[in-house]
Amino acid sequence: MVKIGLEVHGYLKTKEKLFCRCKASSENTRPNINICPVCLGLPGAKPMLPNKEALKKTLQVAAMLNSKINTLQNNKKLIWQRKHYNWPDLPKGYQDTMSGSYSIPVAEQGEFLGIEITEMHLEEDPAAWNPETGTIDYNRSGHPLIEIVTEPEFTSSEQVINWIKQLLLALSYIKAVKKAAGIKVDVNVSTHGERVEIKNMNSLANIKQAIEYEIKRQNKEKIIKRETRRYDSRKQKTQPMREKEQAADYRFIPDPDLPVIKVQNKLANKLKSHLPETPQEKLIKIIKKHKIKERQAKILISNLEIAEFFEKICEKVDAKIASKWVLVELLRILNYNKTTLDQVDIKPEHFIELIKLVQTKKITELKAKQILNKFIPKSFKPTANGQETIKATAEIQNIVDKVLKKNKKAVADYLEGKQSALNFLIGQVMRESNRRADYKTTREIILGELGK
Repeated sequence: MVKIGLEVHGYLKTKEKLFCRCKASSENTRPNINICPVCLGLPGAKPMLPNKEALKKTLQVAAMLNSKINTLQNNKKLIWQRKHYNWPDLPKGYQDTMSGSYSIPVAEQGEFLGIEITEMHLEEDPAAWNPETGTIDYNRSGHPLIEIVTEPEFTSSEQVINWIKQLLLALSYIKAVKKAAGIKVDVNVSTHGERVEIKNMNSLANIKQAIEYEIKRQNKEKIIKRETRRYDSRKQKTQPMREKEQAADYRFIPDPDLPVIKVQNKLANKLKSHLPETPQEKLIKIIKKHKIKERQAKILISNLEIAEFFEKICEKVDAKIASKWVLVELLRILNYNKTTLDQVDIKPEHFIELIKLVQTKKITELKAKQILNKFIPKSFKPTANGQETIKATAEIQNIVDKVLKKNKKAVADYLEGKQSALNFLIGQVMRESNRRADYKTTREIILGELGK
């Protein structure tokens, strides 16, 4: 029987690292610029007090996952432990973590989408070691990580991937984890023998392929030994790294340089009562309140920034019109520019004004789309000045006459029954008028001329 358990690591959304004041950022930066003696593990360097915001974010995640938070009122104290192992990415020779022998996790006994959460804890991230080049980037060293450990209740790669996707979506709603930094997942797989751990995978595709390969490998072998493996995406197979360590191999000891953490019941209860909507709650609310189709609502709630932006637009614009402009046009320009809403500055009020210019027929829809293209990276107050819709029949007639003379082949194609030629001619009028000609009037005049 296939049993799969996960250890999901997420980068907590904090400005500073866990034990120093270095910037907690490793994505899109030059190697080894956010570093100091503490996160480099230099001799004599002592850690600063743990990042309070990192602990708070961890408690928020625990509350979201319906976990039992270990508080002082339950006679639980959280102790930092040194987890020793010899690896190039670990400058101190140990990792500070709230896991390990005799440790008390931040929270335990949780549940998410039918899968039990064994525990979750806070720890520091190692550096990034590239085994191919031998280089090490310490920007990541000391970044606060949350680790979410599940029971081995998954039975397939598809189930794992769907669960992780929903977990990441839920985490984005409480804004606890950095989306851009990605995740690291360790997967434990067993079929008929010892469990095998596959370390440090950071893409859903690799996780799926590694699980499927490992299940096939284990089913072929009679004896499965307990070990740690890595997934080689080029060869699409797992490879041995080392024999799986037991807890004793890490020589866990309390870190004498770090204080015991005492979580008050009051804080835990406050965080539980102030959790934002879950994706499922927002889905139901959007469908009921704005009367849009479930398929559209699911696209909206798949990104918190888009969902909140849509709700703001609906305060001033009909939901059906808002959904068209947000789901089609806004996503179009974001995808074209390979960016996301949280990385640009598009103000809802500017977006609303643009839609209303179309609704009042001050500008054409095509002109509005052209203006929207310029909202990246920063929106501005749209105006109809110099861009007003051309409604005068005589003015549009002049443009049509000019277009028909220049495009005799398209005229002939239409007369031969090619309907696509009509759209081409309308497009040419829009081009000549700088997208200002009224569409309905333009179509009527062209059809009238072609019918003569």
